[in-house]
Amino acid sequence: MSEESELDFWSFVAQANRRIAEEFGPSHQLATEVLLTLNRASNLVTYDLEAAVHRPRGRSWSAFRLMFVVWLAGPLEPSAAARLAGMSRAAVSNLSKPLVSDGLLDRTPAEVDGRSVRLSLTAAGRAEMLDVFREQNERELGWAASLTEEEQRTLVLLLNKLITRHADDGRLDVRERH
Repeated sequence: MSEESELDFWSFVAQANRRIAEEFGPSHQLATEVLLTLNRASNLVTYDLEAAVHRPRGRSWSAFRLMFVVWLAGPLEPSAAARLAGMSRAAVSNLSKPLVSDGLLDRTPAEVDGRSVRLSLTAAGRAEMLDVFREQNERELGWAASLTEEEQRTLVLLLNKLITRHADDGRLDVRERH
């Protein structure tokens, strides 16, 4: 059995830590470990939610994110929905078409500017969101249960700091989807 076939995520991180510390020093190694672990956690949870909750219903994670934002903050112009959902305006346009066809989302002309539209959930869309969110939230509770309530609050605080700090210190020219 080759050495690389024996690597799992944690042994890969340990190997990466050693190599990066040798090449760039321990501060670089720790930053890489933080982001590797953050990305792994995010990808794992997102995949689990999509595979367990959304795909069995014939929906994608992206479609859920769009409907979730419209459910909680709508009616919204597509550009606002894109910003809140963390996706491009083109993605919102592509995702909204089948949701409109399925009778879950409405596209209505904006009152001020007839050229723009506003997205809102239909009654069927709202019913689906209540049902799907109930199922997803149970799964979220399962994921979060490995942390105490205080650890959950600390994690949220730290993630918020990571997300917002880049705008405050000006060290990074962070790219975001618009």
